Amino acid sequence: MDSASVTAFFQTLVQGLLTGGLYALIGTGLSLIFGVMKVINFAHGDFLAIGMFITLALFKAFNIDPYLSLLVVAPAGFALGFLIQRFVLARLGDRLGEGSMLATLGLGLIVSNTLLLTFGAQPQSINVPYATTTFQFAGVQISIPLLVAGLGTLVAIVGLNLLLYRTELGRAIRATAQNPLGAELQGVKTTQIQAIVFGLGVAFAAIAGVLLMPLLYTFPTVGENYTTKAFIVTVLGGLGNLPGAVAGGLVLGVIESLGAFYISNNYRDAYGLIAFLLVLLLRPEGLFGKTVKRV
Repeated sequence: MDSASVTAFFQTLVQGLLTGGLYALIGTGLSLIFGVMKVINFAHGDFLAIGMFITLALFKAFNIDPYLSLLVVAPAGFALGFLIQRFVLARLGDRLGEGSMLATLGLGLIVSNTLLLTFGAQPQSINVPYATTTFQFAGVQISIPLLVAGLGTLVAIVGLNLLLYRTELGRAIRATAQNPLGAELQGVKTTQIQAIVFGLGVAFAAIAGVLLMPLLYTFPTVGENYTTKAFIVTVLGGLGNLPGAVAGGLVLGVIESLGAFYISNNYRDAYGLIAFLLVLLLRPEGLFGKTVKRV
């Protein structure tokens, strides 16, 4: 293998890892919700779309840099998720398992159609000077927005782990995930904890939407693709397995990048789906389901 081929391989690998970091952020929110509430959120990608469109609206109305819009989008995403859990999902009671699927599917349709009515069907993007800026490191060209997205993902995931394992709230979340009745007997308000967890999951999706905006264009149904990617990530890592979701996101990003480079970019999304099906068939608990600690 000549030096050009080696450089091309590492270029593709780095791009895949940085893209996989974003996938990890999306999958972590979905995995957190499932790990604590046993709810599969079919509207997860639509909440990511909300983050993208809030970022777009703030940029067009006030010329706010996409990354600064995180100060608005993250709290808004958390508040939205908190309210949805308290006023929609919590009302399902004993039917939460089955009912949550229909409820989140319905929420996804409401979100995508509201975005369609508000912003129109045409794809839209944000034009910032650094959108196509790169720098070279060890012969590898690295995209500035993709690097920022990777670093943002790292900060968010480290922050979540500090919350889960270094705070009283984190202990209450883990107790609720492991034994809701036992947590209730110890004085934990599990309904409040579930609302917080759903808020965190939605906030993570919305943050991912912000980090994607300098890289991509957005449209009202963009969330469908990312809901699929979130499910692939969580299945690769093991449902409810937060470290596994991070690893699954990185694996998906690398698989897509290597497949696009060495086979064909036209089938980029198909490579992840193939990996998804293989894992379901050969290791349904996930690649890391038995070896990595859950929530």
